Amino acid sequence: MPIINYGLFSDEIHFNFPLSNEDRRYIKDNMDIISRDIFVNKICRRRADFIKKEYIPSEEDIKPENAETRARLIFSGISNERFSSKFNRDRAAVLSSGGKESLLTYGLLKEMGKEVYPIFFNESGGHWRTALPAYKALAKKDKNTKKVWSNVDRFYLFMLDHLKIIREDHRKIRADTYPIRLFIFGPYIFSMLPLFLKYSIGNILLGSEYDDPRADYFYHGIRHYYGIYDQSVDFDKYNTAYFKSKGLDIMQWSIVRPITGLIVERILIKRYHDLYRYQRSCHSCHFEDGEIVPCGTCTKCLGVMSFIVANDGDPREINYKDEHVKMLEENLSRVQLRLDPDEREHTFFLLKNRGFKLDGREHEHVEMLHFDDRNSPIDHIPPGYRDVFNIYRDYVKGAVILKDNNFIPYDFFSKQQ
Repeated sequence: MPIINYGLFSDEIHFNFPLSNEDRRYIKDNMDIISRDIFVNKICRRRADFIKKEYIPSEEDIKPENAETRARLIFSGISNERFSSKFNRDRAAVLSSGGKESLLTYGLLKEMGKEVYPIFFNESGGHWRTALPAYKALAKKDKNTKKVWSNVDRFYLFMLDHLKIIREDHRKIRADTYPIRLFIFGPYIFSMLPLFLKYSIGNILLGSEYDDPRADYFYHGIRHYYGIYDQSVDFDKYNTAYFKSKGLDIMQWSIVRPITGLIVERILIKRYHDLYRYQRSCHSCHFEDGEIVPCGTCTKCLGVMSFIVANDGDPREINYKDEHVKMLEENLSRVQLRLDPDEREHTFFLLKNRGFKLDGREHEHVEMLHFDDRNSPIDHIPPGYRDVFNIYRDYVKGAVILKDNNFIPYDFFSKQQ
């Protein structure tokens, strides 16, 4: 799975083990999508300065044919592997990271009486610090808590050290984005497949919240996903179909897809406060006196603290410091948060009502359920899990549906009865 990130940078990629036709198609299809996404979002529309200047494309070089997978995939051996295991629709694995989405997903599923397996991906690098508080807490109280250890981060660093378009000092550049890779969740999911099989888990839940689809998904004629293909409904559907083709009756989806990050944080704080205390949402977490502490200044931290304060929560409960909270207004005024524009403006509007001197504007739909064909289909959440809407009802101001690129009121809750 990690090699799917490197189709633009190789002449040939050899697979020296047997793969089924479905496996080969999976690698090729996803590599083509990720190649286009990397070309657009990592090489052309850069948010960080990892690429050597001589490899940055000129305007005339930004064209669809240059975004296509370069590598020729060479396969050896055919596998006819199929599975016939029975999977339990009331068992759900949550890809757990210690962030707000996976913690809320766990809380929601537990309240609905499902058999939940919080499964953590234990990378050998610094990311594990972010997940550690949640993993330790859940491992103590829930026997279904599992982890898969991986050294994939070492592989990624090896590749960066050997990609000639990447600056040699890339390890010293501080950024809230990876230099190249965009296929992140695929390696997690496939590393966990033995656990899904062992425990007959019929659902894989990712923490993919709502993303506003009102954007141009073409850049110079190149179709792309703004770098979040592996958090999209298309990826959920593709993986679900792939599993079925292999005899694995597993569905991949997200229970938080209809709600924004602001509402995710609201429900976590107000309904599952014990889980909220384990939240860490910073890629630069570090140890202080045995505690995992977020940096408090990166865009991820600033966005999370904004949501917490806008929902009358206290960031100090999840180890942000007084100085982080005191500097929040100043930092928000000079940093561009990585949020959908309406969500950012509405969060600032709520903060402005709490005394912050920020240029916010109300967008009421941000506090509603969202439905659209692209990012949040009405039928995305399976029938056995739709009781979640009875919980959401208490924390949102209604529902909207996207029509002609506008969010219009939608009487969703009366239709559910």
